[in-house]
Amino acid sequence: MDLVVTTVQHPSDDVNTFAKHIGALLNIPFSMRAKQSLMAIKINYQVDNIIVVGQKGPLVNTPGGEYFFHLSMAKLRIQNLLDGQHDHLISAMSLEAGMSVLDCTLGLATDSIVASFIVGHTGKVLGLETSQVVAFIASYGLQHFQADEQYLTEALRRISVKHAHSYKYLTTLADNSYDVVYFDPMFRNPIHSSSNVKPLRYLADNSPLPKNTLKEACRVAKQRVVVKESSKSDEFTRLGITTVYGGKYSSVHYGVIEIGD
Repeated sequence: MDLVVTTVQHPSDDVNTFAKHIGALLNIPFSMRAKQSLMAIKINYQVDNIIVVGQKGPLVNTPGGEYFFHLSMAKLRIQNLLDGQHDHLISAMSLEAGMSVLDCTLGLATDSIVASFIVGHTGKVLGLETSQVVAFIASYGLQHFQADEQYLTEALRRISVKHAHSYKYLTTLADNSYDVVYFDPMFRNPIHSSSNVKPLRYLADNSPLPKNTLKEACRVAKQRVVVKESSKSDEFTRLGITTVYGGKYSSVHYGVIEIGD
């Protein structure tokens, strides 16, 4: 793994202990920070990415910027829903309270947070993430981030995270295991204005969604399979998806396969 873990300058004993724990958990080297620069540590270990642990938790320093857990657009989208506004993803999923969602590409977990808010305490959201470090950052953030709004914190805590390859995990599930199966693969045509995603490209699986994975998703889903893509992408055509949700001027669209159609 192209990764090493260290701490901020002048770490507490707890921070040092946590950084060592992360190293053991991810099976990556731990480097005492001492007076070393991050670049010096990267050069010494011949890596491009480095986890830096501080009092506020871990972040990953990548060539594309810092990757850390944050709410991104989830808070605004949930507020819009509370105000009675429309959310394209929720419409594409036809999501309601009590439903179950399998997010096969968790990433920052933004979409899963919105889905968790909708399905509520009686629903279920499980996020799969191929990248071990991305899964770790998401899991840590979902369990430790404290939002100002209690309902938002509760939505975070309800999400389960599993480090797993989506195809392999889907093959272990019974038919109709989840109401909705969701994919947000790294876009073939990146939205360069999205600074949140740039660091993720150095850590995540950047391969396109395989057709055999989509086929397994259709078996596992009870109601819908939803795929998120750039509005300029040809991926829906490649995957044979003809039903698409999204605004006329939106940079992202959601392809929908209704099970039983």
